[in-house]
Amino acid sequence: MRFTKQVVEALSPPPGKPYGLFWDDMLKGFGVKASAGGSRQYVAQYRTPDGRTPRVTIGRVDTLSLDEARKQARAILAKAQTGSDPQAEKAEARRQASITLGSVTATYLAQAKGRLKPRSYQEVERHLMKAWAPLAGMPLNGIRRADVAARLNVIAETGKVNANRARSALSGLYTWAIGEGTAETNPVAGTNKPTDEKPRERFLSREEVRAVWKACRDDDHGVMVRLLLLTAQRRNEVGEMAEAELDLDAAVWTLPGIRAKNGRTHEIPLSPLAVQLLRDKPRLAGRSLVFGQGASGFSGWSNSKERLDARVKAAGADLAPWTLHDLRRTATTLMAEYVGVQPHIISAIKNHTPEGMARVYNLATYRAEKRDALNRWADEIGRLCL
Repeated sequence: MRFTKQVVEALSPPPGKPYGLFWDDMLKGFGVKASAGGSRQYVAQYRTPDGRTPRVTIGRVDTLSLDEARKQARAILAKAQTGSDPQAEKAEARRQASITLGSVTATYLAQAKGRLKPRSYQEVERHLMKAWAPLAGMPLNGIRRADVAARLNVIAETGKVNANRARSALSGLYTWAIGEGTAETNPVAGTNKPTDEKPRERFLSREEVRAVWKACRDDDHGVMVRLLLLTAQRRNEVGEMAEAELDLDAAVWTLPGIRAKNGRTHEIPLSPLAVQLLRDKPRLAGRSLVFGQGASGFSGWSNSKERLDARVKAAGADLAPWTLHDLRRTATTLMAEYVGVQPHIISAIKNHTPEGMARVYNLATYRAEKRDALNRWADEIGRLCL
């Protein structure tokens, strides 16, 4: 029959049948499925190279005009003639739409938890779950570069460095998803970085070290700040120090690989001054960690740093802005300048991974050299601050 608006609206299934199929004489493969309940849907049916005859639903008769339905049917049938399978493509499109950024994020974080160090995992989780939450419901392969760039501009309003980190977290997810065959491309690629980060170069002078040391109290924060200067280790490595990592009789702190940034177990010789600080530090009964309270390490870094800065200023010292991480750079810089410690020993103290061929062949720990360097550095601090 030749479909017209009136013809299509009058179609009904044969008596006793749940539905009936009716075909248009003007376009082979274009039809209407009329159900006993009164609903009518435009359909397109074609034959695949392997002999199947899939039927694609185009839309309801009462919501789609005949001309538009015929136009869509013509496109479907033309595609089928080229060897494509429109029904399979439609099913794949639905499947792709169900694979959202949010669903993939959950899978990605589950595998990343065993691969990343706890603090790195927390940062990645925070960026993916919060910074990119507005895109979580979008299909993973439907997110465009423009979507990422627009969201980055919003994130950058809270801090450009934070936006850089969020950008890296999302790019890492897409790189992983491409490897898993879930994503086709990485829409983060080609987006502008919110800011070009320059390595910090701030380190404290001898006079500034003296001012900070003397402003420290004998509380957790004060002891940790002094240990940061004495050992040149990272803030969180000191703040989450466990009793089991310490052998004060042997004057050694062994940082396990699971807590080290590069994943390598790191042996840190403790100077007599560092040992004394740790021996004098009061402990909470039944607690496995040296600093802080509860189940985790020390918290409250920001407030404690503000109070320390206030005491430094009250004592008459005028320090340019500095961070606790600057103490690591301060220790290694002054160690080289005033104590004469060689660069490769400083790298060993900082637990830096050797580069190039040295990564393969230079496995020396420089245990004796590290102890000598840190002892001489502690002596220098003692002359300066005590």
